Amino acid sequence: MARWSVKRITSIPTVSDGDPDDPVWYPVQHALGIETFGVNVLVASRAQQMLVEEHDEHRSGQQELYVVLEGEAAFELDGERTDLDRGTAVAVTDPSVRRSARAMVADTTLLIIGAGSGAFTSTWNPEHFSDIPQPD
Repeated sequence: MARWSVKRITSIPTVSDGDPDDPVWYPVQHALGIETFGVNVLVASRAQQMLVEEHDEHRSGQQELYVVLEGEAAFELDGERTDLDRGTAVAVTDPSVRRSARAMVADTTLLIIGAGSGAFTSTWNPEHFSDIPQPD
């Protein structure tokens, strides 16, 4: 196994079940050989396209991070709508939260990262984060 991988996202073969309503799905985790967390990129081909079907991660215990790289997305989080535009992130830290996301404009690009419920231990110097507040 390679010790690192470099690929342009758009060079990664996409996943498709043949449904024309599905966004373009780049399976980054699979293509780069990542084994410790999930990571995918989804791209909407049209406005109002569903990017993330409604679901929760109660069974997996997984937390998820969604980052809008381009465009705009409307998220439903336990029935509450929040709109994200380019450069905005939402972290779903409670796996039981029902979530979905819809592209508001064509070419909305969403980076999704997920990991299991085990605690993460950073190797960074904790002093780097001393002035950065965490959510209550």
